[in-house]
This record gives sequence, C-alpha cells and structure tokens, in this order.
Amino acid sequence: METIKSRGDISDLFSCGKRLHTPYLTFIVLPTKQHGQQGRVAFIAGKKSGNAVWRNSAKRRMRAICHDLGGPWAGYDVIFLAKSGIMRSSYSKVHTACAETLKRAELR
Repeated sequence: METIKSRGDISDLFSCGKRLHTPYLTFIVLPTKQHGQQGRVAFIAGKKSGNAVWRNSAKRRMRAICHDLGGPWAGYDVIFLAKSGIMRSSYSKVHTACAETLKRAELR
C-alpha cells in the first residue's frame, strides 16, 4: 500500500479534494494527477483528538478498514482523517459507515 508522504501532496488534497463525512472519520478524495497511477492513501489522527496510544489505535483501525474495503483505489489519492468517535464505536459500525460513504464517492 503506497502512502502519501510529502507535505505538498497532503496540502493539495486538503485544499482541492472532495470531503466525505461519516460520524467516525472524514475522507478527502482527489483524482491523481497522472492517469493510470496506483492510488495512494494517508491516515491522519490529530493531536487534539487523543494521546499517542489513541492516535496509533485509530490509524491501525483506519488501515484495517482501508485494506478490507479494497484500498488504495487506482487513480485516486485518499486521506482518512480520524474523528474522536472512531475508537468509541465497534469496528463493524465504522466499517459499514465507511463502505457506504465510499460507495457514494463511487470508489467501491
């Protein structure tokens, strides 16, 4: 799974990407600049949401959901942005909400 590492690419996604919200996380989606390129993902859990243990657990959960839903998606850069509710809910609830949201975005 290729991740988005550069600060410039992440800021481009934040400024130009389409945002899709769930109660547990926000997706930011942007088509890649080069057609046919393999999709990339980034997992972000902000410091104001919790301590290091919470952030690491949230990222682990987002990576598992991405893997289960078939990500990364070819032709798209996607950011998974954790909200505080992601660790308070069961994995199945978060997974279902993410699957429905990605279906709306036509990534699945």
